[in-house]
Amino acid sequence: MYSKRLIITISAIVMSILGYAQEKTTLELVKENYTKREVMIPMRDGVKLHTSIYEPKDNSEKHPILMERTSYGTGQGPDYFPTSKLAETSNYGKAKYIVVYQDVRGRYYSEGEFVQVRPLNKNIKDRTSKKALKDKVNIDEATDTYDTIEWLINNTNNNGSVGVWGVSLDGFYATMAASSAHPALKAVSPQAPVTDWFRGDDRHHNGAFTFLQTVNYLPAQEGERQGTGVTPLIVKNDVYQDYLRLGTFADADKLIGTTVSMWNDIKKHPDFDEFWKERDARTSCYNLKPAMLVVGGTYDSEDCYGAWGTYEAIKTQSPQTDLYLAFGPWYHGGWSRRGYNSLGNVYFGEGSSDYYQDYIEYPFFRHYLEGKGDAPEKVSIYYSGSQKWEFYDNWPVKGVEFTPFYLHGDGSFSASAPSEKKSSTSYYSDLSHPVPFTGEQVKTRTTSYMTDDQRFAAARPDVITFCSDVLTDSVQVAGPIDVELFASMTGTDADFVVKVIDVYPENFSYPREVAQKMGNNRYNMSGYQLMVRGEVFRGRYREGFDNPKAFVAEEVTPVNFRLYDVAHTFAPGHKIMVQIHSTWFPLIDRNPQQFINTYTATKEDLKNETISVYHQQGAASRIILPIVK
Repeated sequence: MYSKRLIITISAIVMSILGYAQEKTTLELVKENYTKREVMIPMRDGVKLHTSIYEPKDNSEKHPILMERTSYGTGQGPDYFPTSKLAETSNYGKAKYIVVYQDVRGRYYSEGEFVQVRPLNKNIKDRTSKKALKDKVNIDEATDTYDTIEWLINNTNNNGSVGVWGVSLDGFYATMAASSAHPALKAVSPQAPVTDWFRGDDRHHNGAFTFLQTVNYLPAQEGERQGTGVTPLIVKNDVYQDYLRLGTFADADKLIGTTVSMWNDIKKHPDFDEFWKERDARTSCYNLKPAMLVVGGTYDSEDCYGAWGTYEAIKTQSPQTDLYLAFGPWYHGGWSRRGYNSLGNVYFGEGSSDYYQDYIEYPFFRHYLEGKGDAPEKVSIYYSGSQKWEFYDNWPVKGVEFTPFYLHGDGSFSASAPSEKKSSTSYYSDLSHPVPFTGEQVKTRTTSYMTDDQRFAAARPDVITFCSDVLTDSVQVAGPIDVELFASMTGTDADFVVKVIDVYPENFSYPREVAQKMGNNRYNMSGYQLMVRGEVFRGRYREGFDNPKAFVAEEVTPVNFRLYDVAHTFAPGHKIMVQIHSTWFPLIDRNPQQFINTYTATKEDLKNETISVYHQQGAASRIILPIVK
């Protein structure tokens, strides 16, 4: 008799071979159905952009074009085919779309200069005019999109309809594409689009520098085309200890040097000045002609802000645009992964990403590019907690009541205002022992930190917590959360990290059939603290991001800011918790806790301080929740 171990080993080998054969067969099928061209498309200023074009071999009918403009490479070479979009199992492969990928200026095999989040050129009044089309000087991402579409329309077997999509920085290029005003551009989908690199996306959150992500990202991303981009080797064992040993932005600057332009721009523009204002993609969201589908993930650690902000900007600034919104409990780009059902220890239900791909994204492009079928619902939101889709005409939804919940001296969190004449809760912010962003030992920023169990933070003396009673009914929140604190400090500046948390019941556990679907199915979920939304705010910007102001030591001062939108249901038996602290390391750099330039601060400039949050008459700190009634 064969041993059980031998049978399992042979089975694994066979399955591996079959898996490889299936992958190879998919590629072969794609090559049977599609041809590939790599061309250098000329722009109006003479610069040529490398473009990979995948065209159906079936020319019995004309096909729509779906394009992504990217800074991450198109995949050069005759044997490279992006099977995710071209396979017969893909919606676009089935419908025989012409699929196009283009390297933006200065990236990979495209000519020209690469500029991070290149602003919309204010000197171009009409991108479709004869004068603009002959302009050799005034270009931007929108003109490059226009010139590319014009070439594609005249050099492929297309039906005259073009769609553009992109995720993250490529989502920024999608937003810019919508401003191109090319008549053939009918539909655009910015997905987790980079929108504002100072107030909410990637490089800063509310003016606070994203230390870990930016140090890991910018050097490699900017220098990759020239082969010089190398992420500084900082982490050897653990991000917390190794970044603590590194020090400050000024210490990281010595490693990165002067070759990374955006890093140096950050250093030169510590506050929200014109440099950042002109790079806000929302300045391009006026008079948009194509239909727009904005997509984001409520657990996206990178560009959740950008998706909500882009949707709101289009809704406000371009009311005539056919506008759609889709949000689910996804990490950055998670909507593109079929079978998405969980993140870290938390289960979100089955089918959210599959439903999005089959019943939201593809019907959107099908409706506007093929002229077939109905468009999706205007707003499609998947609620964590209740694990279901809800559909609306607008966002935020009608019937939401922005309800204040107050912090109390006994650690409670309720709708009743405090009655004490004098009451506060204090903590000591020690910059040599900052609050970590995760309780795990990790070598990089994980996607799952957004859903990590927050009990590790609640146990620290420099984290203050406030918790509601056990809920007797569901509480559904839909929209932005406003934070209104009254605080004082012994120094002249501080960061405020505020987390809204879903506390699971004691003895809670997932059913066996659910746990088996998850990678980490042995975690103790009893009393789990799920961060529904957490955000940092650099206190110096409390009177405006372009108006930094020092705190007066020991003076009670209002600090108001917004946590971007949530879509979550707190179930009966759960509790709502709020955590407040002043470091989130190394996710966010350490505020020196004095009113100085954080980008030139040294380790010696880091000052510890005591911070107090007040909950008394006339200074009642509160969190305003958008509750669906």
